[in-house]
Parts: sequence; C-alpha cells; structure tokens
Amino acid sequence: MSILRPWINDLQKAVSLGLQGLYKEPPMTAVEWADKHFYMSAESSYNEGRWKTAPFQVAILNAMGNDLIRVVNFRKSARIGYTKLLMANIGYKIQHKRRNVMMWSPTDPDAEDISKSHVNGLIRDVPVLLDLAPWFGRKHSDNTLDQKVFSNRRTLWIRGGKASRNYREKSADEVIYDELSKFDADVEGEGDPVTLGDKRLNGAVYPKSIRGSTPGKEDTCQISKASDESPYRLNFQIACPHCRQEQMLKWGGKDCAYGLKWEKNALGEAEKAWYLCEYCAGIFFHQDMVLASEAGRWVCEVTGIWTRDSMDWFGADGEPIRTPRSVTFLCWAIYSTWSTWLSLVDEWLKVKGDREKLITFINTTRGEVWIEDQGDRVEWELLYGRREIYPNTAQVPEQALGLFGGIDTQDDRYEGRVWAIGAGEEKWLIHRFILGGDPASAELRRKVGVELQREFKRPDGTPMRVERWCWDAGGHYSDEVAEESVKHGVRWVIPIFGASTYGKPIANFPRRRKNKVYKTEVGTDNAKELIYSRLRIQVPQPWSATPGCIHLPLIDWCDEDELKQLTAERKKPVMVKGKRELRWDSGGRRNEALDCLVYAIAALRISQLRFGFDLDALEAQRLAAARPIKAEVVAKRINDQSAQDANAAFLSTTGNSPWL
Repeated sequence: MSILRPWINDLQKAVSLGLQGLYKEPPMTAVEWADKHFYMSAESSYNEGRWKTAPFQVAILNAMGNDLIRVVNFRKSARIGYTKLLMANIGYKIQHKRRNVMMWSPTDPDAEDISKSHVNGLIRDVPVLLDLAPWFGRKHSDNTLDQKVFSNRRTLWIRGGKASRNYREKSADEVIYDELSKFDADVEGEGDPVTLGDKRLNGAVYPKSIRGSTPGKEDTCQISKASDESPYRLNFQIACPHCRQEQMLKWGGKDCAYGLKWEKNALGEAEKAWYLCEYCAGIFFHQDMVLASEAGRWVCEVTGIWTRDSMDWFGADGEPIRTPRSVTFLCWAIYSTWSTWLSLVDEWLKVKGDREKLITFINTTRGEVWIEDQGDRVEWELLYGRREIYPNTAQVPEQALGLFGGIDTQDDRYEGRVWAIGAGEEKWLIHRFILGGDPASAELRRKVGVELQREFKRPDGTPMRVERWCWDAGGHYSDEVAEESVKHGVRWVIPIFGASTYGKPIANFPRRRKNKVYKTEVGTDNAKELIYSRLRIQVPQPWSATPGCIHLPLIDWCDEDELKQLTAERKKPVMVKGKRELRWDSGGRRNEALDCLVYAIAALRISQLRFGFDLDALEAQRLAAARPIKAEVVAKRINDQSAQDANAAFLSTTGNSPWL
C-alpha cells in the first residue's frame, strides 16, 4: 500500500485539478475575496501577514473588481498600498473571476522585479492560487518571468512598457499599467502606452483598464493625462470629529488656517503633528482620522456623485445612480493607516529648500503634479485663503449694480456661474450650478432654463435677475444653445464662441442676427489677461470700494477645485508663423470656472457697449437713493464726465439734483 500511496496522491491531485473547472465560489467582491484569501508576503511587505483592506482602500479595490467600471485611474502618493491592491486584484481576477490579465511596468527590469518580488509571493502565499499553479517552484513552460499560465487556463502576462512589441498579439480581459507616469509618452513612435495597451481588450466581455501612478512633472505626466479624461474625479472625505463637517484632508502648512500642523523641538525635528479642521478649527490626530475614515466617502469634486465602496453609487442629492464607466481616485499619504503624520512632517522638514527634494515630496508624498513654471498663473491657495463671508445674509451684496452669468457646455453637463458686478467692475461670485446629463436632451435644457430664471435678493429684499447670459456654443451643441437663445430671448441669452485669433475684443456683438441669434465672438485671451490681473488685487480689510477686485465666497461649493479651475491657465510659448508667442493654456486641467467668468465678463461688455448698461450712473443712483451725499464724495467714485452723465440721468428721473 505504501508503494501505491504516491500514485494515489498524484491521482487525487489530478482529479482535484480536473474538478476545479466545475466548481465556482459564491460571488464575492474584490474586497471580500482579498480579506478572505490575500496575504502580504515577507519579501514585498513591511508587515508580513494576512491582508485587511483599509477603509480608504475599499472603494479603490472594489472599483478594480467591479465589472461595470471599465476604467480605473489612480493618481496617488507613495505608502498607500497601491501595489498590494494590484496583487489582490490580480489574484481575484485569475482565481475568482477567471480572467486573463496583462500588466505592464515602465521597463523590462521593473516587470521582472514585479514578477519575482510580488507575483511569486502572491502565488506561494495565497492557497487558492497555489492550487492553480502545479508548476510553482520548478521550471515549466507555464512558469516564466513574463507569463504565468494557471490550471484554469487563465494567463497573467507581465511585460515592460518601453517596447512596442510588448503591446501586440495578446488578448486580455484586463490591462494594468503600474507607475504609468514613468512610461514613455510615445512608445517607439507608435503612440501612447494606454492607447496601445487598451487595444488588447478588443473582444473582451468585461474589458477593464487600470492605470495607477505617483504623478510626475506637469507636461509629461501620463497618469494626469489619463485621469483628466475621466468625468468623475473622486477624493476621500472624512467627517471632523468635532463639527462633523466632511472634508478632504489637505497639507495646510504654517501659512494656511487649516490642514496638517506640527510642533518642532529645539533641534528642529518634528515632535507632534495634528490636523486643524477648516470649518471649526477643531484639532484631531492620526488615530482620530483612522476611526473617522470607517465612515468616509469618495466624492467627485465636479459632479458631487459619491460612493463608499464602489458597488453602490449616489448622486449629489443622495439618490442612487447607475455605476459610472470611468472613475479617477485621487489620494495621498495623509490617509495612510500605517504611516503616521509625524513621518510626513519629517519628510517635509528635510526638504529645506532643495529643489530636487521638493519635487520628490510633491510627487510621492502629496501625490501632486510638479508644475515647473508658474508663469502668469495666480496661486489658487492664495485665493482659497482670502475667501470671504459676505457681510450680509442676502444672496447679493448691496454694492451690486447688476448680475451677469456665463454657461460652459461640456459633453456630459452644463456648468454656470453668476457674478454680481459693482462700481469699477468690482465682482462677487454668488452662485454656481452643475447639471449633468445629455446636453442635447430637453430635460437637461429645461433644468438650465430654471437656472436662467433664478431670482436673487439684495439685503433690502429687492429681487434681482441676471441682466444677461453668455452661453458657450462653440462645440457640438451650438444648435441646442441657439434654440435656447430663441426660447428665452435672443438679446438676453447670447450664444458665444471663442475667437480663432488672438487680440480680438472681449465681446464682438454682431449688428444683425444670423440664423435667428446674435452669435458673438469672444476674445478669450483678452478676457483672461483682465481676469488674472484682477485676481491679484488684494481684498481690503475692512472692505472698501476697490475697482476691479474679485471677491470669492467662503462657502462649500467655492472650494479647492473651484479655485483650481479659476487659476488653471498660464501662458506657454508656442510658434506662430515662425514667431515665438505666448498663449494661454490649461495643460489639460479643468477650467470651467475660468471659462464661466470669461463669459460673464463678455455678457457685461455686450450690455455696456450695445444696451447702455452704465455702472457709473447706476452707482450714483444707488448712493443717492441710500442717503443724501455731498458732491465731493461722489466725485471720488466716478470721473467728471461720468458724474455729469449720472447727474443728467438723475435729473431726468427725479427732477432733483443729487448734489444738493
């Protein structure tokens, strides 16, 4: 019997392998599978042992596993477990979902290191995978550095990303790009790596493309390019333990009123680190963050959609919505449950003005793109820090003389902003709307119509409506915008398009209608020059009339993302007819807030140049109506000619002089 035992054991193994094709586990999410089966191997982990998905990782790993999500982008810092998430996902796909997976690293040596340090440990230490790898530990055609063929006939390919031949021939259900920002932007002259790799998914029933990386430098960062293509950019938000306000955790620093703070000892070393809530200024610590993250949400900075686990998705109103097809997760080391905040501060204190160290810190610790040259840009952080609580509870400041709006048209939404304009073109941002859906649909256009008719109130209760709207009609939906202009009033809602050449007037309103509407050319470059110069004007404290000043509200929707959009563009050199010229460029960053302000200014210019909207005269009337006022006070606000015009306007309506 002892002689037969080896043969019996081999027969049992053969029968077991044969029956594996007939057995299928009950359906599990990627997180459920990982928490049950995955193991952190000694050679590739700081802490060897059984895996437990951290709260902030749940939605990321489940998004990798959710068949309804076709594209997952992950722009990250170091130390948040990305490679482990990839390994757990690969094990889940090979064993549980029985998919063919192809993974690229930036170079062939990188791919070999992944195969040796991570994939081998994955197979060895996860029993359900080891059962599918009878060749493990010995030479076999199914067990090479760049290819693993499992007994369920599913294959894992691990290749370097530099050679175009590595993107050919294979047919995969899922493709993965590890550290995408380090890939060549053009692979041997055949195109970008993501486009080449995603072609391997043609014919897959559940195609999946996963792209992840720490970011790099602005103009060459592949992960930023990939993530910007997704309509949904998700940040992790937790509730402050004190005021319960949800917020995305930010770096802060000594010059900011919120964020990560620290104390140093006599040697200049970090001794204590904590977080200061941006809403209530309450203090909480790393362990409080870990506890709060159990109920954290991933929230889209643009549309407001959110999820906790990537299986159930909700709109900004809390109602369930269908699962998005493409998502981007943005995450940095402050959320790590195993890396303390004190260690982040230690890294920062070691920078000490060293440019190369600063680049590394921005990329790998804060998970942000390094912007080499700020050029003419205005720092969004400065605008964020100077946001104001408007001095009354009304929607419109009492100094406002008129409201003007701009609407930006995107392929999946309409975005609008309303600006209050005062004397000297002082501006206050008072309202924003973002409406998602098909821009051609009657329902979405009806919702925009509601926003067009929205009524605002002055402090004294006087109702105000927007004087004039400019609506972006330069893309695929020009006919729809024209129809809305006709419906709501061709002189009230103006379709606009950007000028094809530089140096054009901010608004070139036509004298005649064309196709029933006054489609207007907008000199966006001149408008942006004006905006960026005025964003630099400091807000006086306490407030006093400041011509040109741009005011921003301290309110939840005027957040980091809104101000990043407002400051998204800078001048970059380009060659035009053989000459080097500077052109405004967003670098692929979202800039809807800036565009809407451009359009609102165009609406103001049209009103001034073609419809007699006179800020000086209106200001004189406002002051006269508010209280008796001496001539010299008014004269400080308006020039002599404008004062005469204002006086004439006043006499024509009241028969009394405001100078008395």
